[in-house]
Amino acid sequence: MIRAGSALLPPLSAAQVAWGVAVVAALLAAWGIYAVVERVAGRRAAVVATVLWGIAPHAMVESMAYTEPVFTALCAWSLYAALSHRWVAAGVLASLAGLTRPSGSAVVAAVVLAALWALFSSRRRPAQGDDGHRLDRTGPLLTAVAVAPLGWFAWFGWVGYRAGDWRGYFEVQEKWGSTFDGGVFTLGRLADVFLKLPLNLNTAVGAATVIAAVVVFVICVQQRQPAVLLVYAGMLLLIAVGGAGYFHSKARFLLPAFPLLIPAARALAAARPATMYTLLGTAVGLSTAYGVYLMLVWPHSP
Repeated sequence: MIRAGSALLPPLSAAQVAWGVAVVAALLAAWGIYAVVERVAGRRAAVVATVLWGIAPHAMVESMAYTEPVFTALCAWSLYAALSHRWVAAGVLASLAGLTRPSGSAVVAAVVLAALWALFSSRRRPAQGDDGHRLDRTGPLLTAVAVAPLGWFAWFGWVGYRAGDWRGYFEVQEKWGSTFDGGVFTLGRLADVFLKLPLNLNTAVGAATVIAAVVVFVICVQQRQPAVLLVYAGMLLLIAVGGAGYFHSKARFLLPAFPLLIPAARALAAARPATMYTLLGTAVGLSTAYGVYLMLVWPHSP
């Protein structure tokens, strides 16, 4: 996308185009989050959820040349397409998300499982249109199942080809110190937060975000969110918590897991306006201060 933008807008540098792509993608992501949450929890909660995503820890990368804005936009609209039974669009968008980040496997799994469940359900209980005729959704559902994983497998295969080994992706990750250990590393770092001092702000925020994400996911299950959202958020949570390395970035890894914001959005939407505005205003101030800290004080990348 940056290369295409640079070719179409030669006066702009690659850095300027990258920033423009991130900003446009962040706006599309916010729109997609609103669309998904409105369908699940209503308009008021959708507005609050969109605001919460914009002020979440590490939300400052939504206006930086990171993959999170593009990835979140593709995932949000893929999930919306699945919720509205636009299965071909859901599969295509999930495939593009798989090309954007390795964690695209989360939305791929969500769309594939949702499509397979819809296919199974349609076999047991054929859907009917307004005119009473049977609706055959087998073609779109099978298309979604087939198309959704293609992007992720293409990326995996390309990295393996460039590395000269089919395990190339895993070898690259190991060289970056990033592996999957089922959460042993994360649990160890969480223990360090409580047992070792001094503690920097980013580590504390990362630990609080991880713990909150696990608790909120349980609440999402209890509130019976649509299965496609639970699978998506659960997979992203598993990848973030189960991965070793880069503890200070785990809050950023969880940024695309916007369904985790729905319980808080519902609660704030149901509160009195004065309470909602006070809490959101305070959260905006804290998020701004933390973003300034990450940009000017924190010595590493966010």
